[in-house]
Amino acid sequence: MKSIVVGTAGHIDHGKTALVKALTGIDADRLEEEKRRGITIDIGFAHLQLFGPSGEAVRIAFIDVPGHERFVRNMLAGIGGIDLVLLVIAADASIKPQTREHFDICRLLSVRSGITVLTKSDSVDAETLDVVRLEVEDFLRGSFLESAPIIPVSSLNGSGIEELKSALLKAATDVPARDSTALTRLPIDRVFSVKGFGTVVTGTLVSGAIRKEDELEVFPQRSLARVRGVQVHDQPVEQASAGERTALNLAGTGKEALSRGSVLAVPETFAATTRIDVSLSLLPSAKSLKDRARVHFHAYTFETVVEVVMHGGKRMASGETGLAQLRLADATLLQPGDRFIIRQLSPVVTIGGGVVLDAAPLSRRSKSQNIVPFLEIMREGSRAEVLSARIARRGKQGLSLWDSVSETGWGQPQLSRAVEELAGKAVSVGDRLVEREAFESLTSNAVALVSAFQKSNPLLSGISREVLREQMKSHPDIFAAVIHHLTSENKLEVAGEQIRLPGTAVVMKDEEAESKKTIEQAFAFAGLKVPALKDVLADLKVDRTRAQKIVTLLLRDKVLVKTSDDLVFHREALDQLREKLKAEKTKSPRLDVARFKDITGVSRKYAIPLLEYFDREHVTRRVGDDRLIL
Repeated sequence: MKSIVVGTAGHIDHGKTALVKALTGIDADRLEEEKRRGITIDIGFAHLQLFGPSGEAVRIAFIDVPGHERFVRNMLAGIGGIDLVLLVIAADASIKPQTREHFDICRLLSVRSGITVLTKSDSVDAETLDVVRLEVEDFLRGSFLESAPIIPVSSLNGSGIEELKSALLKAATDVPARDSTALTRLPIDRVFSVKGFGTVVTGTLVSGAIRKEDELEVFPQRSLARVRGVQVHDQPVEQASAGERTALNLAGTGKEALSRGSVLAVPETFAATTRIDVSLSLLPSAKSLKDRARVHFHAYTFETVVEVVMHGGKRMASGETGLAQLRLADATLLQPGDRFIIRQLSPVVTIGGGVVLDAAPLSRRSKSQNIVPFLEIMREGSRAEVLSARIARRGKQGLSLWDSVSETGWGQPQLSRAVEELAGKAVSVGDRLVEREAFESLTSNAVALVSAFQKSNPLLSGISREVLREQMKSHPDIFAAVIHHLTSENKLEVAGEQIRLPGTAVVMKDEEAESKKTIEQAFAFAGLKVPALKDVLADLKVDRTRAQKIVTLLLRDKVLVKTSDDLVFHREALDQLREKLKAEKTKSPRLDVARFKDITGVSRKYAIPLLEYFDREHVTRRVGDDRLIL
C-alpha cells in the first residue's frame, strides 16, 4: 500500500484543522489549550485511506500545522517531511502574511506537489469567490502550484470535500514513493509515556523501514534503543515503511533522554555533525545576509542557531543563491539532500533556506583550497562523480567504506554501483577507496624516499617501515598496499622491518668494516663490564658520523643492545645472563639488587640499568625494591 504525508499550510484561522477533520473525521487539535483558544499551537496528526478506480489503496497521513506567526517554529517541525501540501486560504480573507510565509517555506523545502483549498466558501457569494480565485491564481503564478487544482470547500456543509478527496488521490498517485530499502532515519516530533508501555515517540519515517525488535541509534546522543512495538495510523504493524507516520514504543531509553529534534537511525552507520556545507537561497523579500551572520536553523524537527560562513564573498543579496558553511550550535544528524529553513534572529521571520550538500566537511583546509568545485559536484554530480570527489579530497588517507556510507547516506547497493562505475579511477584497498592518481603518486614517492635514504645512509641496509610510512603520510592499509605493489613489481625489497631498493646491500669500505669488527669485539670481550660507547668510538679510524652509523647498524641487527642512554651490551652477554637468571629462579624467585650484583659481579652503575632492561623484557618484574624472576 502506498503511503504519503500531506501537510497543511496557511494563515491562522483559515480553517486548516477544520478541513482535516472534514476529510478524516479526526480532530487534530490534541492540546487542551488548543481547544480552549480555538487555534492550533503545535502540530497535529490525522489519517485517511482512499481507494483508486481499480481498488488500490492509498494511505494518507495529515500533519496539521499552526498558522499563527508565533508558532511558525512548530509549523516547521511538521512540514519538513511532507510529500504534498494543502495550501489553505480562507475565501472570506484571501491571502494573508502567514499564507505568504508558509508558501515560501514550502518552496524553500522543495515541496513539489500540492492542492490549493479555498475554505469557508459557504461564507461568501459566488462573485467574491471568483475574485479570491483570481487573486490566488496570480499569487501562485510561476510556482509549483501554478497548474495544481484550486478547490473551494466548506468544512461546515461538506461541499467540495469529495472533489478534494479525488484530487488528493490523483496527486498522491503521482507522488514518487519513498525508498524503504534506504538507510533508516526517523526525526522525532513527539515524545511521551504511556502507562504500561513506557516511552513512545512519533515521527515521519523519511527513509528506510523499522520493524519490531530493531535496534536504533539515537542522535545526537549516540545511545541505543530497542523497538518494542510499531504503530502506523494508530494500528499495530510489524513494519513501518518510508513515508509513513510512525509511532514507536522504545525500550532501553527513557523519555527524558529524547526530545523533538532527536533522530532515530540505523546503528553504527551515521555520525552527528555541527558543520554543514550547503546551497543557500535568500527570499527576494529578505534583507541581504552578511558573512558570519547568526540565524535560526530548522531541518525536519530539529532547530538551533547557526553561524553562516560564506564560501566566497562577504554578503549574499536578497533573492540570491550561493554556497556557505553553516556552523550549528547543537549537533544533529543530517545528510546530503536534506532541506532546511533559516529565520532571522530578530524579528523572527523566514528569510531563506536551501539544501545540505556535505554534512561531513573536512575540519582542516588550507586557505588557498577552493571548496566551490567540490560542492558543485555535490550539488549536480552523479553518484559516481560524488563518490569520486569524496575519495579525491581524502588524498593519501583514502575514504573508508564506513565514511562513504556515513557521508552519503547511500545503502550498500547504491554504493556498490557507484564503486563499479569508478573502475579505473579508484583503487580498493581493504575497506578503503583511494584515488588511483593518489595511489600512483604514493608508489613513486615511496621509491624516491627509499632511494634518497639509502643514498644518504650507505651504511644502513634500508629505511625503517614505520619511518617510511610517517614520511609518506598515508593510511597504514594504503601504505601496506603500496609496498606490496612495489615489491610485486620488484621495485622495492622488504627485509624484516627494513625496506630497500632491490639488490642493494650495505657495502663497507675496509676501514668501516674494520671499525665494525672493533666495536663488536670490544663489547663481546667485555661481557657485562662494558666500556663507555664514546670511548670505543674515540679509538676508531673512521669519523664520528660514520662510527655512529656503524653502531646503528649493529643495534638494528641486534648484535648490540642498548639498555640505557649510556650503556650498550653484546647480545651474547645478555643471553647468557638471561639463562643464569632462570637457573637462579630454582633457588629463589625473589631477587634484590645486592643478590643481582653477586650473580653478575657488576657494580650498581651496571646493575640498575640491566634490571630495568630485564623488566622491560618481562624476564623480571619489580615488586617494591625487589624483583621477581618470571
